[in-house]
Amino acid sequence: MSQYIYGRNTVLSALKENKVKSIYICENFSFDPILKELNKKAVETKIVNKKELDRLANGGNHQNVIGVVEDYKYTALNTLIENAKKTKYPLLVILDGVQDPHNLGAIMRSCDAFGADGIIIKKHGQVAVNSTVAKTSTGAIDYVPVCMVTNLVQSINTLKDNGYWIVSSDASAKLNYCNVDYKCPIAVVIGSEGEGISRLVLENSDFVTKIDMIGHINSLNASVAAALYLAQIYNNRFSS
Repeated sequence: MSQYIYGRNTVLSALKENKVKSIYICENFSFDPILKELNKKAVETKIVNKKELDRLANGGNHQNVIGVVEDYKYTALNTLIENAKKTKYPLLVILDGVQDPHNLGAIMRSCDAFGADGIIIKKHGQVAVNSTVAKTSTGAIDYVPVCMVTNLVQSINTLKDNGYWIVSSDASAKLNYCNVDYKCPIAVVIGSEGEGISRLVLENSDFVTKIDMIGHINSLNASVAAALYLAQIYNNRFSS
């Protein structure tokens, strides 16, 4: 099975990783980095009009280029854990019910920026990896593995068996997220945009923490919260 990805940075990243099977570009397309990659590779290229690109992207902002790639392949949990052992301090992000593909794509970007080893999502009640996620990630989808599981609590217990500490983000917490020592294997849990983290996941967390705020709005977008946690973890682990 195949799927469409679109947007210049997304398609360029996939081209560099040899993931593009064929490509649609608009007449008079002039983005040099993609054209140079196409000159290097034997990728079938189809010249179409903008109306056809609009149809293929289903109204998405394609920036005059669409790539055809294989359906996204999720990483198994045991593989994610095993690969993370190669890093000094393994770091995973668990998403509990995040629905917005733009949030998932943005979280991928933050994971790539701050060295997280992967993302764990639920099979049901949560956005899957799709073309919107790919575009929003601006190429991070090619570097941040995603694991899809049927039961988050069981997966959390597997992570604990492998030495992970589970840190959840919840506005009702008393512990500030800056007051945790992250110099160990960590899995950060970010909840859904509306409901937050489920009760069972909170009960199975080692630390329930919050981001202190002084404004009138007492919650943050899921991707913003994830970025703050990942930046704090990076600084805690590696700042001098």
